[in-house]
Amino acid sequence: MTDTFRTLAAPARAEPPKTKGSRFLAEVVPAADAEAALEHLATVRAREYSATHHCWAYRLGPDAPAPRSSDDGEPSGSAGAPILREIEGRDLYHVAVVVTRYYGGTKLGVGGLARAYGEAAGVALDSARLRTVTLRVPVTLAFAFDDTSPAMRLLDQFDAEVADQRYSPSGTELELAVRRSEADALRAAFVEATSGRGEILD
Repeated sequence: MTDTFRTLAAPARAEPPKTKGSRFLAEVVPAADAEAALEHLATVRAREYSATHHCWAYRLGPDAPAPRSSDDGEPSGSAGAPILREIEGRDLYHVAVVVTRYYGGTKLGVGGLARAYGEAAGVALDSARLRTVTLRVPVTLAFAFDDTSPAMRLLDQFDAEVADQRYSPSGTELELAVRRSEADALRAAFVEATSGRGEILD
């Protein structure tokens, strides 16, 4: 189970040299979901309204539905798939790429198009700043004041982040954000650390 992935830290764009007169402009953005990816496409379409094609691909999270791509009228497999391969080849997630083509008067053929679209996407992705995201899940623990020390030691042990902390006459309730690969282990360690007195609320 993976709980980290790489994505874009900020949008980027690139325009490689023309290919037989055709311009290929690639724009890449972080995309939290499919709606954000399609909003990016709509923005590019509106701004580059005189372009011949707007081919695109997006890939969401590691557990998300399959990535999507479109040739937008280019020959099947000549644009969307090469763009997607550039995303997948860099092992990036939550990324949307649109490559806009301004036709230059010379047909490129399927192979030429695939190379041109892939190159434009790759150059833009390589120019982008990246960041690593850690996937965390919520875990809520409740314990008596006497169990505060053993419970709190688990935060460092499991690199848990405190999202909220509440107190009552009976003790403390901690809402944590935990790496999802370690959530079950933290729960088990909490039960052991409090000798079964603590309560797991989620």
